[in-house]
Amino acid sequence: MEMEIILVFCVLGMTILLFLTEWFPIDKIAFLIIVSLVLLGLTKPEEAISGFADPATITVLSLMMIAISLEDNGVIEWLTSGIKKVSILPLILITPVFMFVSASISAFISTTAVVIIFIKIVSQLSAKYNFSASKLLMPISFAGILGGSCTLMGTSTNLIVNSVARNLGAERLGFFEFTVFGLVFLIIGIVFMTIASKWLPKDKNKDLAENYGLQEFIFTVTITEESKLVDQLLSESILEENPDISIIKLIRDRKVVNAPGKYINVKVGDELVLMGTVDDLAQFVQKENLLLHDERNTKDKIQQANNIEEKDEESPVMKYIELLILPGSNLIGSTLRKIRRSSLYGAYPLAIQKRKNIRNTKERLIRKNINDIRVKPGDRLLLELQDGSMRDLERLENVAILNEHELKSSVPLYKKYITLFTLLAVIGLASSGVLTILASALTGIGILLLTNCISLEKIYQKVNWQIVFLLAGMIPLGIAMNNTGTDTWISEQLLDLLQGQAPIIVLGLIFLFTMLMSGTISNNATAIIMTPIAMSVGVGFGLEVKPFILAVMFAANFSFFTPVGYQTNALIYGTGIYKFKHFLIIGGILSIILWIVGTLLLSTLL
Repeated sequence: MEMEIILVFCVLGMTILLFLTEWFPIDKIAFLIIVSLVLLGLTKPEEAISGFADPATITVLSLMMIAISLEDNGVIEWLTSGIKKVSILPLILITPVFMFVSASISAFISTTAVVIIFIKIVSQLSAKYNFSASKLLMPISFAGILGGSCTLMGTSTNLIVNSVARNLGAERLGFFEFTVFGLVFLIIGIVFMTIASKWLPKDKNKDLAENYGLQEFIFTVTITEESKLVDQLLSESILEENPDISIIKLIRDRKVVNAPGKYINVKVGDELVLMGTVDDLAQFVQKENLLLHDERNTKDKIQQANNIEEKDEESPVMKYIELLILPGSNLIGSTLRKIRRSSLYGAYPLAIQKRKNIRNTKERLIRKNINDIRVKPGDRLLLELQDGSMRDLERLENVAILNEHELKSSVPLYKKYITLFTLLAVIGLASSGVLTILASALTGIGILLLTNCISLEKIYQKVNWQIVFLLAGMIPLGIAMNNTGTDTWISEQLLDLLQGQAPIIVLGLIFLFTMLMSGTISNNATAIIMTPIAMSVGVGFGLEVKPFILAVMFAANFSFFTPVGYQTNALIYGTGIYKFKHFLIIGGILSIILWIVGTLLLSTLL
């Protein structure tokens, strides 16, 4: 074995070790790979940084940007809004419906973004209809992964495998070339998880809601002359269109109506005490042109609070954070009215959430003005403050700064249509072959930027740069393996080891090894490492290389047996309602089934 090959194995081994131990973030690991390849002379400096300009990296970045626009303009929520209606179905039917919808959208949109939206939907439905969210979250995550495996743009892994294979001389994969296989895997996954959901654990809905900032706050809003709610019945204006918002009381001419009926007419100057999540209430206030801050009624402040998008460049950027009151805080015993009138380092209290479940204390809270509710340990205050003032707020003693929110303004309907049209155009151009996925994605971003459906500032904030750096660092490692002949050496050893074995056995082992590797390190890293090896093995046996390419692509995605192989699995694992054993047992059985079926299906191409 030549020294260069030994050095590649050292870099590769250290990379896997760092991925497993998580001593460094993945973007730092990727950058260290680039440095080590240059210093060890395994690649030229230009090759070491070529990952930043690789078509796969730019394509993944472009699709991320489109996904951000879809999420910010409410298109994903728009597409999934009807899913709430299936709550009337029994759980045995809800599971496959949710899985099918999640998979269908994930075939064209970032799976992670889709799953995050579904987490919010499931959390709201589970609290409202009293079923366990854990029965749905793992199936939804798995369905998103399976759906993303159905098209070339469905997941970054597919794009990477296609890019690496093309660089090694293979033909480019078609947009829907492997969709039939993906649909078979999806059907198997839906049937299996519908049955297996019976053995998933029960969870506490409150815990899940807290993890995703879905806690309900109490707000006070004032009806302005410009509001569309004026002279409408509560049943027509609020209760019917906004089922997730509760009206605690109505204040008119200093008279309080507790739990107002739905046939009360709304008048200018009415104050409504509402209960709901930060996002739901913010969207309602923006849409209906309400005054959120009842004690700050100047026009400038209204515009600052309710029309964030309309402020000029010199207006301050506002942040919204949750402040947890700890024992010993000077704020304990104060009312919201008193806190608003005192100096809180520039922060303004908008709403309060009591320590206990707010629904269980509703009757007690509606009997007094929200401004007169006294703060107690364990309560949360929602504060508005200027960007950059967070450091001043940290000077408060015995408080904890929790979630940070961005109160989104109401998105014009035309932006939703433009964003959705852009997505369909990207899919159409890429699938028809008129443009490559990269060219169509770049065209889509150009449309979104020109129509102000996305801003570069938002892109800088929301793009997952860790994935970009991971790809940029791992691609040169694949180049180093090819430059030094490491991939050829590995394939030769495998050829000697598998000599005399049937082609289906060889294909199955490649599928299995790739799947096991993707469960321990990143699926993208696995794809970069295994694609050249699988192709070399296929060529060595004189077989078609396409089945081996597809085996790596599917297997790298199918890391169901651990919560660390795929982002969505890590996401739902972070909710705390699943244990590692649930992935190992249920995800492991699904992985075995898909491995067997996948090997049999792909062997038909040999």
